[in-house]
Amino acid sequence: MFESLSDRLSQSLKQITGKARLSEDNIAAALRDVRMALLEADVALPVVKDFIDQVKIKAIGLTVAAALNPGEAFIKLVHAELVQVMGEANAALNLSTTPPAVILMAGLQGAGKTTTVAKLARFLQEREKKKVAVVSADVYRPAAIAQLETLAGEVGAQFISSTNLEKPLDIVNRAIAEAKAQLADVLLVDTAGRLAVDDAMMNEIRALHAAVKPIETLFVVDAMMGQDAANTAKSFNDALPLTGVVLAKTDGDARGGAALSVRALTGKPIKFMGVGEKTDALEAFYPDRLASRILGMGDVLTLIEEAERKVDKDKAQRFAKKMQQGQKFDLEDFRDQLDQMANMGGISSMLDKMPGMSQLPAAQSQINDNQFKLMGVIIDSMTPKEKRFPDVINGSRKQRIAAGSGTQIADVNRLLKQHKQMQKVMKKVSRKGGMQKMMRGMQGMQGMQAPRGMPPGMGRR
Repeated sequence: MFESLSDRLSQSLKQITGKARLSEDNIAAALRDVRMALLEADVALPVVKDFIDQVKIKAIGLTVAAALNPGEAFIKLVHAELVQVMGEANAALNLSTTPPAVILMAGLQGAGKTTTVAKLARFLQEREKKKVAVVSADVYRPAAIAQLETLAGEVGAQFISSTNLEKPLDIVNRAIAEAKAQLADVLLVDTAGRLAVDDAMMNEIRALHAAVKPIETLFVVDAMMGQDAANTAKSFNDALPLTGVVLAKTDGDARGGAALSVRALTGKPIKFMGVGEKTDALEAFYPDRLASRILGMGDVLTLIEEAERKVDKDKAQRFAKKMQQGQKFDLEDFRDQLDQMANMGGISSMLDKMPGMSQLPAAQSQINDNQFKLMGVIIDSMTPKEKRFPDVINGSRKQRIAAGSGTQIADVNRLLKQHKQMQKVMKKVSRKGGMQKMMRGMQGMQGMQAPRGMPPGMGRR
């Protein structure tokens, strides 16, 4: 996510890191590069101009702390300004009202609104422990209602039925009454989208909003629209009293301009961003974390939160106990670790959040989630005995495993070699309290010191 912007900014700022002092000349050169990086990332021109002006004003009068060199201080300043542009802090949903709290979802057709409704329902149920009902007031798009019903069943939300023969206002009024009767905490309303902003669409949703008076009105925007995403959000904000924005499809946007433009142009906070196709791929939006990610500093706190939420704790404890007892790391264990990584979005998603990994493009290019999927398929083609005792896998067994997994013998050999390497690592870790030390180290990641070249505090959240 935001690879192009991250790469360009990292290269630009690397040139100023290590400078003995900041001068107008080297500041000007760095800011020219930053300006080009932001424009190429599709950030709106007024936002870029204001961003550069603010950084320049603050950089010229910058007093450098003793712990930093001038280049590091400049990067810290750019980070702080990125956070400022994107909204300073996470803006949580306001659910302080008599249940059900009505949340109206608005946006253009194709922006991912219906999918976002399902993602938000799952988010509220799993993380906020709310009872959520959903309803579709989209009476125009074929199969919109059926799509939401399917997604609601998938995430376990209460689906309130509707038909395309009803009026949107009648649907929502009835849904509020039903949600109240079912003791739902939150009612998510999926509204109709259009292919473009038009008067009829705006008039309808404006009337719906005025009648229903939702406590939250969220605009769902496709991040891949780039600068147009911010402009569309502004048009909706002019017509509706939006309370926040959801950036959808950020996993498909390598530029990231929408994230930097939407807040500045609308004045409304980005509350969530969609980071994948699955219903659990919705993250609360934290400007400071995203700024760190954009500058290649990682996002350790989000990584830890994902691990706490998505890693199977029982399996993890069994695995830790097994290693402590000195038992061998077998292919079943290897398969479990692959599953755990997949649950956290894959190795590429994890690396994206690890400090300094964006500075290692060679390592990134050699790691591919598809390679890990292939490993899983190969292991699944083995017998239980082969998984527990890999040493029994001889030439004929390799032929059978390769045929069963649709791979080559070379792929099976590569997997077995990688497993052997992992086995050696696990053996070292399990000796002399190594596992406990590793676990303590992971728990202490929130307080780790920033690597050289990273401003103090960037490694801490």
